[in-house]
Amino acid sequence: MLHELTGDLLLSQADLLAHGIAPNDDFKQGLALALRAACPAMYRDFRHYCRQQAPKPGSLWLWRGVDQTGRPVRLAALFTQEPPDHDGGRPGRARTEHVNHALHELRRLVERERIGSVALPRLATGVGGLDWAHVAPLVQAQLGGLAVPVFVYTRYQKGVAADEAAAARGRAHHA
Repeated sequence: MLHELTGDLLLSQADLLAHGIAPNDDFKQGLALALRAACPAMYRDFRHYCRQQAPKPGSLWLWRGVDQTGRPVRLAALFTQEPPDHDGGRPGRARTEHVNHALHELRRLVERERIGSVALPRLATGVGGLDWAHVAPLVQAQLGGLAVPVFVYTRYQKGVAADEAAAARGRAHHA
């Protein structure tokens, strides 16, 4: 079930954090920059993966590690955007078909790995440039039927931990 929340995704207690990104992204802005700061090893591993595997939009990359505080982190990078034109270039825009395919892969991952909960932002609406009105139905279609809580952080509030437990018990707005 989907739960819309306000807060800071980086403070989520979900088993898996997911975010949209472009293949070969430099993590220079938005949530990606915050993730790069919180998990420098993830960024290095991401860059290595992209050089070795040349991922395509619509797929995903799963990373397991620890953040700078030593807390275990499982992160899914959803390739929702076109890659930059050149190394160090600005990522391309997101496309709804890439978002839909990446969300489908995320659903398969959650089911296969038996992940207990997922947290994600309003995918592809920042740097990706899409309108949430076009993305929200894709999130609902691909993740709404999962048997685990999916926390969609629709409004960002830096440093504020959302009450995911209350949302999962049904005390928060459902998407």
